[in-house]
Amino acid sequence: MVIERVQKMSVEEFLNFAERSEYPYEFIEGEPIEMTGGKLNHFRLINRLQQLLESLLPDSDCEVLGSGMLVRVGDASLVSPDVIVVCGEPETESDTRILLNPILVVEVTSPSSIDHDRVVKRDFYESVDSIQAYLIVDQDRMLAELFARTETGWHLQTFSQSDEEVPLKALNCSLSLRDIYRNVEFETGDSSDANEAEGSV
Repeated sequence: MVIERVQKMSVEEFLNFAERSEYPYEFIEGEPIEMTGGKLNHFRLINRLQQLLESLLPDSDCEVLGSGMLVRVGDASLVSPDVIVVCGEPETESDTRILLNPILVVEVTSPSSIDHDRVVKRDFYESVDSIQAYLIVDQDRMLAELFARTETGWHLQTFSQSDEEVPLKALNCSLSLRDIYRNVEFETGDSSDANEAEGSV
C-alpha cells in the first residue's frame, strides 16, 4: 500500500474531492490519503469474506457492505474498511456515504499495511461505540486476527490453522479459515492449507 499525502481539508471538501477522484481515499486527521497497492489475493479475500458473511446472515437484520462506505472515526477522520457489517437500520451522516453504526469491520492486509491496520486503524475502530469486532485477514499467509469488544475491554485472538473457526459473537456465527482462504494461492511459503480448502462450502 502506497500512502500519498495531500493538503488538509474539511470533511465536506474531502467528500467532494473523493467523489471526483479516480482512486480510493481515506481521510486521516484532515488529510486525504490515497490507498493503493492491493494484489489479486486482496480482492479475492474481500470477495470471499463478503460471500461468506452474506451466506451466514440470510435471516438476520444484518447487511454486508463492501469497500466504498466510509466510517467516521473522529472529527476529521474517515476510513473505508474492506468489508462492513451493519445490523438494524444503517445510519448515515447527512445523507452521505459516511456510516455511523457498523458492528463488524474487516481489513485485508499486506506487509506494507499491517502496522497501519494493527495500530492506527485498530485505535480508530475501537473508539467507535457500535463496533463490536475488528477482523484483520492477511493476504500473504493464512492468518486472521480478531479484536473483539468484551465487558473488560478489547480481546485479541489469532487464528492460523485451516481447521480453526473465527467466532463472531456479535453476529452469532463464525468464519472458517478454510472457507476464507479457499482458492487463495500464496506467492511464498507453504500454501497447502489454502489449497486443501478447495471444494469446501
